[in-house]
Amino acid sequence: MPGVTLVMADGAATKPLSLKRDGDGLTIQWADGVTSHLPFRLLRKQCPCATCNEERQKPPNPFKLLTDKDLAAADPSPKQMVPRGHYAYQIVWNDGHDTGIYTLDYLRQLGHPA
Repeated sequence: MPGVTLVMADGAATKPLSLKRDGDGLTIQWADGVTSHLPFRLLRKQCPCATCNEERQKPPNPFKLLTDKDLAAADPSPKQMVPRGHYAYQIVWNDGHDTGIYTLDYLRQLGHPA
């Protein structure tokens, strides 16, 4: 991924050296030596799109009934990761959701050290 650079808040320039599917998540090796593992469930739950952000803002509904679609839902899994410029990826999920643009900065923030 040449040319993709992330400038962290502390001023250190960081770029991903590799992104790969690793079991039930995404593993990113950053140029500064940090390796992050992001579970797909976390990535899907923390989708940065406007619709998902709005849903997260709502209070929980204790009386929500699960639909057949909810019950049949498989674990989240990306079908595709499309680069968007030199700063982000758009993830297409197995549930059809595809409007989240995950910036490199956001992926770094979400990342758990592997």
